[in-house]
Amino acid sequence: MMKRVCAAALLAAVALGAGQPESMLDQSLPRYEKSAPVAGDLRTVGSDTMVNLVGLWTQSFKKHHPAARIQVEGKGSSTGPPALIEGQAQFAPMSREMEPEEIALFEDRFGYEPTPLRVAIDCIAVFVHKDCPLEELSLTEVAQIFSVEGSTMTWGDLGVADADWSDRPISLYGRNSASGTYKFFKKVACNKADYKSSVKEAPGSAGVVQGVAKDPYAMGYSGIGFKTPDVKAIRLSFAPGDEAFEPGLEYALSGDYPLARFLYLYTSYDRRRGLDPLRAEFVRFMFSRDGQESVMKDGAFPVPQSVAAQELEKVGL
Repeated sequence: MMKRVCAAALLAAVALGAGQPESMLDQSLPRYEKSAPVAGDLRTVGSDTMVNLVGLWTQSFKKHHPAARIQVEGKGSSTGPPALIEGQAQFAPMSREMEPEEIALFEDRFGYEPTPLRVAIDCIAVFVHKDCPLEELSLTEVAQIFSVEGSTMTWGDLGVADADWSDRPISLYGRNSASGTYKFFKKVACNKADYKSSVKEAPGSAGVVQGVAKDPYAMGYSGIGFKTPDVKAIRLSFAPGDEAFEPGLEYALSGDYPLARFLYLYTSYDRRRGLDPLRAEFVRFMFSRDGQESVMKDGAFPVPQSVAAQELEKVGL
């Protein structure tokens, strides 16, 4: 069956155009070497999914530039664009692309569009309790489970025959509406249908995973980097009868995992002026081998050198 046009397919196109790295970390990424000492204030506002990753970047970056002062705030991707527009942040981490209306508001303010930098690859996982016997689902089933297009379901409706599970209703966990993960999952997994009112909304990705870990009959969605030993990420297929794949870099790049996506860092870039030295140095660090090692430490997947080069070129580096 032909793959749907989605983030997974776009990632597959990137891999085919560039050649997939032999290992998870592309060894052709350069080690970070500072071009000059930088100092000053930076503030990032946006994605909760990315708050730990940006924190790791910040810690490592400050070892090279101790005079840099960086504040990191993660309350959801939707908080990023207003912070950029109002000058309250220099970077907006987002686990989704900006909406057209967000771009339009930015362009009205500055006269040019915001610049998106693809800084990492992520998979949204559908998590169940570690003891749950379910192993795989199709996106068709995921939509029926989480959206108003489907009825209230039990585990037996998904083919779970275990008597301890079959008659139990599925307890649902998800993100709140400020989250980029919320919007991405609604668009791709639920075909833009509204969520069921029974979905328990968590303000953070870790809260979703914690809810599933404590409830044997729960199911929730979150970035794969938030996986703990108490939950299991099930395999997903595009449609019933298709082969299902686990949320990993190989299947994100091949286009086989349906809920793969890029993670973004948006910034204001005026080509006439270029980036200031502090922002430029931080961007160079993110796309170095050191910066992408932080991506792996956070549980997401690094971008290949080909993508890093494209993103650096966007901001004149």
